[in-house]
Amino acid sequence: MTTEQDTAAPSGEGTPRGIGASVTALDVRAKTEGTFPYAADLWAEGLLWAGIHRSPHAHARILSVDTSLAEQMPGVRAVLTHTDVPAEALHGRRVADRPVFAHDLVRHHGEPIAAVAADHPDAARLAAAAIMVEYEVLEPVTDPQTAFDAEPLHPDGNLIRHIPLSFGDPGATGDVVVEGLYRVERQDPAPIGAEAGLAVPRPDGGVEFYTASTDPHADRDLAAACFGLAPDMVKVVVTGVPGATADREDPGMLLPLGLLALRTGTPVKLAATREESFLGHAHRHPTLLRYCHHADSTGKLVKIEAQILLDAGAYADSSAEVLAAAVSFACGPYVVPHAFVEGWAVRTNNPPSGHVRGEGAMQVCHAYEAQMDKLAAQLGLDPVDLRLRNALTTGDLLPTGQTVTCPAPVAELLQAVREAPLPPALADLPEAEWLLPGGPEGAGEPDAIRRGVGYALGMVHMLGAEGADEVSTATVRVDGTVATVMCAAVDTGQGFSTLARQVVQEVLGVEEVHVAAVDTDQPPAGPAARGRHTWVSAGAVERAAKMVRTQLLQPLAQKFGMSTELLTIADGKITSYDGVLSTTVAEALGGKELWATAQCRPHPTEPLDDTGQGDAFVGLAFCAIRSVVDVDVELGTIRVVEMAVAQDVGKVLNPRQLAMRIEAGVTQGVGAALMENLRTVDGIVRHPDFTGYTIPTSLDAPPVRIVRLVEERDVVAPFGAKAAGAVPVVTSPAAVASAVRAATGRPVTRLPIRPQGAIARDA
Repeated sequence: MTTEQDTAAPSGEGTPRGIGASVTALDVRAKTEGTFPYAADLWAEGLLWAGIHRSPHAHARILSVDTSLAEQMPGVRAVLTHTDVPAEALHGRRVADRPVFAHDLVRHHGEPIAAVAADHPDAARLAAAAIMVEYEVLEPVTDPQTAFDAEPLHPDGNLIRHIPLSFGDPGATGDVVVEGLYRVERQDPAPIGAEAGLAVPRPDGGVEFYTASTDPHADRDLAAACFGLAPDMVKVVVTGVPGATADREDPGMLLPLGLLALRTGTPVKLAATREESFLGHAHRHPTLLRYCHHADSTGKLVKIEAQILLDAGAYADSSAEVLAAAVSFACGPYVVPHAFVEGWAVRTNNPPSGHVRGEGAMQVCHAYEAQMDKLAAQLGLDPVDLRLRNALTTGDLLPTGQTVTCPAPVAELLQAVREAPLPPALADLPEAEWLLPGGPEGAGEPDAIRRGVGYALGMVHMLGAEGADEVSTATVRVDGTVATVMCAAVDTGQGFSTLARQVVQEVLGVEEVHVAAVDTDQPPAGPAARGRHTWVSAGAVERAAKMVRTQLLQPLAQKFGMSTELLTIADGKITSYDGVLSTTVAEALGGKELWATAQCRPHPTEPLDDTGQGDAFVGLAFCAIRSVVDVDVELGTIRVVEMAVAQDVGKVLNPRQLAMRIEAGVTQGVGAALMENLRTVDGIVRHPDFTGYTIPTSLDAPPVRIVRLVEERDVVAPFGAKAAGAVPVVTSPAAVASAVRAATGRPVTRLPIRPQGAIARDA
């Protein structure tokens, strides 16, 4: 990867600190050396091990469950089924429609039926396998297009949400019309560390979870409701988070784990197998998209019509808000006078879908950018010129009727990637044989290689939407030369802990800053998603630190008869503008401990109305990517030569960390474009492992070149910064598809791109 960003200085004197510095995360060394304690490493004296019996069917009626054999096995301490759970105990991220254990019906492959606690992990798995379930196998609903008329999978039917967005004149038409049908398959978040956790019963009848949760308060409330306990009887302690690009925990693991601990009165641990991980957690929504673009003869967009169908799988989860994002951003970062978009999210017997980074926006980006390429070809225009002609900017309207008030440098981003030098041609490189799409041992021939250059523009929303109460609370305490931050924001790899240290160093000039472990005894900070913690949680830390700063400086200012604004703090020293006052932070504290608690709550949003209109989003972020690919047009193999990125970041808070976030986002998007597809047959997951489901490794990660980071401050955001990780995930699959289209002349309508989709017509 190449970037113009600074690198961190070595530790010791000259170590960078504060906002704008490349501060290194404290856990980097432990994670790279393999000594970091992940959730799977948890231990407690006398713990038991959990095993879960999961359905082998996608859709079936449960006739009977016989646990007698499992109960008689040596070492088994408890076996639980739906009879051990309150009848009303349904749960879900947004809609409570999922039972802890299936009882009447199985709705997806891998759904939990029963759970076992035993004194050894092998005994737990054997006992879980020994549970006998009699099924009446039913015909699964696997095609979301048939779900509307299929037998209801839930009492409230198969339709989760329908949004008919209407903006402008439905009778408007253009001189040129292009249509397309597009499909995005199921992408798994594929956490390298599979789900794991420890549940410990408490003397008061409650339970504590130690797990890698990304939203501990939501997990606590969900568990308490299912257990019939008050929320304060359940505690979640976040530990050993290996990273996350989606909701980290599978409720189908967390809830049985807690029930087993409550039943046995003993700590119970579960470390999911890779297969259980694939079957249990939510995936990116498979999506079917139909588009029709109208433009005038000069290439100006007139009208966009679209239909978007999301496959939510067996349960609603976050599908309603994913659909809102898909419909709202269906036209992309372009000015569209007339837009008519209809979106549906439906239940099927496929694996559950939910929050995965860039949800909703990634699927529509693939479709609308393919349409822009098709429109440019129809008009005989350069694809970049067509995009520039229609680029969105501050003050324009989204199809939801919301005015774009944040910086929107869309044209600047696109120009930046267009003007960046192209990588050298394959024939000009001495290691050309190694850089063939199939490698030196592949069957391809150099004469079959075609190079393609493609472009894409993407956008995402930040924070929650449609009236979500976005709030975070933080406490900052200073004692001597040490500061401590307490905030329930989980660092899932996005770098919040590092950013919190930088904020306190910047505001208070204290070098040593500790970020306390996260648990639900702290006030809630919300989920680690959509750049929330960079905005609301770091904003809360900044406000609390400024309150402490005022407490610290006020007595000195009064003593010397000046305003606190005339005093500065840097490198642990307090000085006045005229040099009369010079003292250390420790001396000013005088042995006292100062602390303050503050909240950050952005301006409110509103739900979309019956026509898809409303100010539903707090802020937006944009990205432009130029993709260069080499395609073997005889074999259909593809090599990504380079991804050039220009991104709207508001303000660079940590240059090196930002560059890593962009690189990781691009790599995840390339995985969606070329290889990631959790395949199912009749609802049954095929090959739920890393043999059948491939993700980019370090050898597959494309060279990422950051050519421009636009720092145009968003005045309503703390520090003016924008979310960094999601928008390259959204944009990169569309850019790769555009480049493959340029290389092969094929339409490339499906993600991931299959070999037959990359073979040129004239090959």
